[in-house]
Amino acid sequence: MKPLILSGRANPGLARSIADALGVALGRCDIEIFPDNEYIVEIHDDAQGRDLYLIQPTQPPVADNLMELMLLADAGRRAGAGRITAVIPYYGYARQDRREAGQKPLSARLVADILCTRMDRLVTVHLHNPAIEGFFPIPVHRLAAFDLMAAALADAVPADTGVIVAPDLGAVKMAHGYADILNMPVVVIHKVRESGKSVSVRRIIGDVKDRSPILVDDMISTGGTIAKATEALLEAGCRPEITVAATHGLMVGDCLEKFARLPIRRTIISDSIGRETAPQGVQVVGLGKRIAETISRLNRTAE
Repeated sequence: MKPLILSGRANPGLARSIADALGVALGRCDIEIFPDNEYIVEIHDDAQGRDLYLIQPTQPPVADNLMELMLLADAGRRAGAGRITAVIPYYGYARQDRREAGQKPLSARLVADILCTRMDRLVTVHLHNPAIEGFFPIPVHRLAAFDLMAAALADAVPADTGVIVAPDLGAVKMAHGYADILNMPVVVIHKVRESGKSVSVRRIIGDVKDRSPILVDDMISTGGTIAKATEALLEAGCRPEITVAATHGLMVGDCLEKFARLPIRRTIISDSIGRETAPQGVQVVGLGKRIAETISRLNRTAE
């Protein structure tokens, strides 16, 4: 039985590309908002006994997109769907995966608990911390994208002058993945996060003098990490030719203004985040085929 692919409003373009890659029509549903900001959701395709895949990154506004996803899942459950899989290319609250101090929630775990009330499986792309998978009692399929991003970078910088830069310790493993594909050395920046909006650079581990850096990370939010890293690299003598590659390009606040003030000549992101048009000067790599391959494999297993 063919899977039923439904999309929330966060990223319908990615949902269409997934459906096209699978050779199926995108399912029909209505999502409306009442004047009091309550949502009403209705599925128009027959979901009885079918594998239902809900495409919805929990990008900003995170709470709205999460609620929309849960209502779609509940509608599918009540319509008799066989198994419900949440396809969340960008997992909101992923950075709140630990409690370092104070009386704070463990938000990434709470979101996992909420999802598990209606979902049978989760498909996501490049979790900020792979340990988040441990918050789920259901199967989690974590997809990588750095090879797709690296392919888009193949002609960005010559291997003999380029260097892959991890802007913090959390990005080191990913940086080595890029380096293996692009045949470049790796440099690591020791970053300290002072607040949700502010970071500082302690030191650079490795040599960037007279090299063209490629900064790689899982996400760009406000751009603060990239901006601080770029300033530190320039002070260390790198060439003023910075390339940035990040799977999830949220680019909120004054991110683009920060980038415009820096010698960033190329930025590459994936289409995990839904937007009407890509920011000027930003190249977007499609995830539709990769996600479709995973859905096809999961659907065959279900048959």
